[in-house]
Amino acid sequence: MPSGSDTTAAAVSGTAPDGPVPSAGTAEPAAPARPGRARRLAALARRPAPRTGLAVVCGVALALAFPPYDLWPLSLLAVAALSLLTHGRTARQGAWTGLAFAVPFFLILLKWLHVVGWDAVVGLSIAEALFVTLMGVGLAVTSRLPAWPLWAACLWVAQEWARDRVPLGGFPWGRLAFANTGSPFTPLAALGGAPLVTFAVALSGALLAACVLALRGRRGSGALRRVVPALEAFGLAAAVAVAGLFVPVHTKADDTVDIAVVQGNVQQPGMDFLGRPMKILDNHARATEKLAEDIKAGRAKKPDLVIWPENSSDLDPFQYPQAYDRIDEAVKAIGVPVLVGALVDHPTKKGYVFNEGIVWDPKKGPGASYTKQHPVPFGEYVPFREQLSKIITRLQRVPRDFYPGDHTGVLDVGPAKLGDVICFEVAYDEIVHDTVDAGARALVIQTNNATYGRTGQPEQQLAMSKLRAVEHGRAVVTAATSGISAVVSPDGRIVHRIPEFTQGVVSARIPLRDETTLADRVGATPEWVIAIVGLMSCAAAVVAGRRGRTKDEKGQQ
Repeated sequence: MPSGSDTTAAAVSGTAPDGPVPSAGTAEPAAPARPGRARRLAALARRPAPRTGLAVVCGVALALAFPPYDLWPLSLLAVAALSLLTHGRTARQGAWTGLAFAVPFFLILLKWLHVVGWDAVVGLSIAEALFVTLMGVGLAVTSRLPAWPLWAACLWVAQEWARDRVPLGGFPWGRLAFANTGSPFTPLAALGGAPLVTFAVALSGALLAACVLALRGRRGSGALRRVVPALEAFGLAAAVAVAGLFVPVHTKADDTVDIAVVQGNVQQPGMDFLGRPMKILDNHARATEKLAEDIKAGRAKKPDLVIWPENSSDLDPFQYPQAYDRIDEAVKAIGVPVLVGALVDHPTKKGYVFNEGIVWDPKKGPGASYTKQHPVPFGEYVPFREQLSKIITRLQRVPRDFYPGDHTGVLDVGPAKLGDVICFEVAYDEIVHDTVDAGARALVIQTNNATYGRTGQPEQQLAMSKLRAVEHGRAVVTAATSGISAVVSPDGRIVHRIPEFTQGVVSARIPLRDETTLADRVGATPEWVIAIVGLMSCAAAVVAGRRGRTKDEKGQQ
């Protein structure tokens, strides 16, 4: 009678057609259970943990190379360490190492943004770190190529080239060149601008890494065979490092002009630095009138022109008569043209303003002006305002969008043809280059760093002014509402400065120069060439890797 099972006599007796069936009492031991997913992930995390930790430390070290710490030799060591950590690694390992290196670097470098909110610090740091993550991939895959330190240096330039442009116009903070504004590498800026300085720093660092690899490699070979390549790499690194010392930095003036820089100060640092209306304007007007009194009493020499900072008028002088009159009083008191920083309403687009530098003459009143070309996203305008403001209510603190200008800031201020650059624009190569190319004989950086006072950001921006001075062979005058106002000579030395949150006036005679540097003449060409070479090296590494795998497969057949 069928039983619903396939029981047979053979099965009952414990045998099978092809042999005995083990009984329950004599069952074979079960195979060991596979480790759980959490355990496998933990094992994967432990494997790169030492390398990740070292990458984090190196990222912190690179941040300390920048102002306000100014330990520039750490930029070399950080580049060398990242080269070692990515050498011979897979693309995925290179990406992870690059990310672990970049996140702490940008968190420390950009911590001044905590005034806005720590979420802004973290968000921008991660966004910037993604570029270094891609560079980490490139460093890993090109590390197997001959002459890999050269390709590594090109990739550093390529990474900065991309960050300088995207997204939303880019954010070039944290370039290796900006950590080396007072180092032996600095004079190289006169030949190829900030990109050449970055290239030289990165090349020296990568060559130091090659020196270390040569010493620890070939352990089975003789000591001489290890030492000679190491000495070659070290010698090349040293040669690149000192090459800048042989670059002539021209400072001879074709003419001079006497200037006065007014730092009126603000009521308080932070997001609410403006205080009551007219307060900042009155601070600058009173400081200018005091200078006029000192000149009349013979305590000070009369300048040819006066420079006020960005936002020195906190009200639109063309909309508020009291602001216009207050500026006019101060300018007439000093009796020379004043470059005034003001926010001016757009004449036809409601809700938009111009961030301007206005030449104010004691007889003719307001004249020529320059409008900032590169407003800061989320600080001076809100991209996708309608959508994002519903999600991020803090963006409502930016009630109006700055409208970008469409021309360079070359202005005739009294007897001088000055190039006006406003605030963060000093970080962008093309804006400063175009201003000098248009005929600026000296550069003025009108800035308002009151929001980020005592955070290190003013020092970082001043370092950029030092590099621009050498790059273009021009005196650079920084005028800040709350500091740091300074005068930088064409060789990159700070010759005058006013501390933060101090009202004061700096009087100086600055050189006016017509001669251009090689960096002025070649423009962005070196940066594009170096960046393209870096990208091509990655392509070459990928092709070489595929060919190697194909040969291995044929050899196994």
